[in-house]
Amino acid sequence: MDKALQTMISNMPDKTGKSLEQWKKILKAKAFAKHSEGVKFLKKEHGVTHGFANTIVTLSKDENESSDDLVTNQYKGKEALFPIYKKLISIVKEFGNDVTITPKKTSVSVIRKRQFVLVKPATKTRIDLGLKLPNKPTTERLGGSGPFGAMCTHRVQLHTLNDIDAQLISWMKEAYTLAK
Repeated sequence: MDKALQTMISNMPDKTGKSLEQWKKILKAKAFAKHSEGVKFLKKEHGVTHGFANTIVTLSKDENESSDDLVTNQYKGKEALFPIYKKLISIVKEFGNDVTITPKKTSVSVIRKRQFVLVKPATKTRIDLGLKLPNKPTTERLGGSGPFGAMCTHRVQLHTLNDIDAQLISWMKEAYTLAK
């Protein structure tokens, strides 16, 4: 757990009136279907600030799923794509010590100060790699963002390890540079 998150959890009783465990019990009793519903409930009904509400809901949902579990679940039935994922992550980690890898339920965000890459196993045979490259024209390979919408400006479809070439790495590095 990173230091900032640990500090937030430690400060939670003083700042919100309850410990993380107490908040988890309250949320469990409500069983919200959506993350945003839990955040809204904590803000409106309990006066919790957005940052604490978001953290509480996130930690109450993900307590039984580690980052490794989230990634493993994304690649169930898509195991052939996992080496592509591993190579992409090893490459972005080399860009700098300010890169954060954040697995979610269906994708993995790669963040500097903001997200610059999104890795999503789209089908059993394809990973969609989202890139944040504002003002860069699309090409046949560097397509529009497609299903990523505003989360990314471009998407590259990857089917094999060979799709991770110098050109792709340069786009990823460019997105990293712009995310400062």
